[in-house]
Amino acid sequence: MLLGYSWLALMPRDHLATAVGVLLKVVAAIAIAALILGLSGLRRSEGAVERVGHGAQIVVLLDRSRSMDESFNQGRVNHDPSKAFNEEQAREIKGKAARKILAEFASKRSQDMFGMVVFSSYPMRILDFTQKQEVIQAAIRAGDVGRGLSETDLARGLLSALTFFDNEPYTASRIILMVSDGGARIDDHSKRRLALQMRRNRVGLYWIYLRSFHSPGLFGMPRDSVTENEASAELALHEFFSSMGSPYQAYEAENSNAIQRAIQDVNRLENQPMTFKELVPRRDLSWECYLVATLMLTVLIASKFMEIRPWR
Repeated sequence: MLLGYSWLALMPRDHLATAVGVLLKVVAAIAIAALILGLSGLRRSEGAVERVGHGAQIVVLLDRSRSMDESFNQGRVNHDPSKAFNEEQAREIKGKAARKILAEFASKRSQDMFGMVVFSSYPMRILDFTQKQEVIQAAIRAGDVGRGLSETDLARGLLSALTFFDNEPYTASRIILMVSDGGARIDDHSKRRLALQMRRNRVGLYWIYLRSFHSPGLFGMPRDSVTENEASAELALHEFFSSMGSPYQAYEAENSNAIQRAIQDVNRLENQPMTFKELVPRRDLSWECYLVATLMLTVLIASKFMEIRPWR
């Protein structure tokens, strides 16, 4: 039943209606503010979040020279039919095998911070330190694009990898995981710079040497099929790395199984506590503002339909 009053002051106070009226005004104000913030492009600025875990800071230094597009057994001739070698292994491309095992290695070390540099005549910084597996895996796959160049500047590649640790506090084990088939030379000036930077940044070097069939290897005498000049490149690198005064370990890998064993060794050795800061990217908050505005407008429209109007 509706009652008529000639003067509103005669009506009894309706505290509920007053509260609802104030609430609807607040809802309308929130809707307007949310629309203004959404149109202005509200966003959260980037920042750093400190995290603690077990693992290492690993920079993968991947050789992308032309020789990495060859198979492990490039040019091999089977002179003894009684000792047939695996045809699939003979066709195995060094670069593809390395990327496959690196991807598996990274997936099993989710606590590590990974960065990546690929190099041939010039280094390219592919990935800054991150723990995000989808980004790490994409960076490893990206090394398979195109064909490598004929020249290899290993010194530039190593110096580029070392810049990851410049002016950074030492909070975890630091290693450069170099995957290369060698064949590069380093001049004396670059050797001095590398040795100094390795010691200053307290970085260890792991070299997974992808040994081809005709390569002399790092731990044995050169084969008769190569000259001393050809054999000296890998051996000279091995001797220099051993004399730098920094932790160094080399592995000879002649197929993907050997690469797997080498990386398993790295997996066991580098698993120390670490503290690191992860960069949180800038985030656009406009859609949240539009969502709040939509909800507030929905409440206002619903309240309009709930009004009780006098019957005429």
